[in-house]
Amino acid sequence: MTGFININKAVGVSSAKEVSIIKRISSTPCGHMGTLDPMADGVLPIAIGNAARLFDYFLAKRKVYVAEFMFGVDSDTLDTTGEVQLDRGYVPTNEQIEEVLHEFCGEILQVPPKYSAKNIDGKRGYQLARQGVEFELPPKKVCIYSVELLAKTGDNTYSFKIECGGGTYIRSIARDLGARLQTCAIMSKLTRTQSGPFLIENAVSTQNLTLQNLQNYLIPTDSVLPFESFYPNEWQAKKLFNGLPISVDLTEGTYKIYSLNGSFYGLGEVKNSKLKIRVKLC
Repeated sequence: MTGFININKAVGVSSAKEVSIIKRISSTPCGHMGTLDPMADGVLPIAIGNAARLFDYFLAKRKVYVAEFMFGVDSDTLDTTGEVQLDRGYVPTNEQIEEVLHEFCGEILQVPPKYSAKNIDGKRGYQLARQGVEFELPPKKVCIYSVELLAKTGDNTYSFKIECGGGTYIRSIARDLGARLQTCAIMSKLTRTQSGPFLIENAVSTQNLTLQNLQNYLIPTDSVLPFESFYPNEWQAKKLFNGLPISVDLTEGTYKIYSLNGSFYGLGEVKNSKLKIRVKLC
């Protein structure tokens, strides 16, 4: 069994737990394509079988979130799962927030949360933070395409729609937005509504999956890969599938390669007019 399951992860469940459920049902090795914190819910694509080999091809995909930020409070984890400190500033108005949102769009430098999986001298950031170790994380470049204020959802909370590239921390956006407005803010809710081609409208809860219906939710691997297709002839296939490059008149880049019987074989790369298999999936 090879392909993707578009999971709608539940609040309070780890991404690893959701993967383990799919692994148990399918009896096949699995892996997720981008973790979600336990407090978050929403789209969690899980690769089954050899589809997990495609992880690197999904690193640059766009993601869309609906997040709730709580203003006037602070937290060591930058969200409500940590030690929340009240009365840490004022609650801004809609107009004050709208005025600065454009500053958080584009390619920006962002400092990851200390409570994260970032590696520091062989240890995870969250491990050091829980031990009370003082450390600093260097800023990293991330791409944020848009930040839209949706509504005021409570006395000190606002909801936002955020579209960004991989590696962006929504908790850090809350922290930095609060600081820009000379107050504090943390993330109180998070839902991922899109991860690349995977949409929340088509996501399924693991609670609704069984061995009998799993195949109904299996997304073919090639259907979510945004590359052109290449169908080799018999001579080309013999060389390609034995690890040898072939000469082609194709634009440089990545291609979906199909077997002679029309089944999806894997991914190939064209460089200097030569096509070679890079990832075998069958």
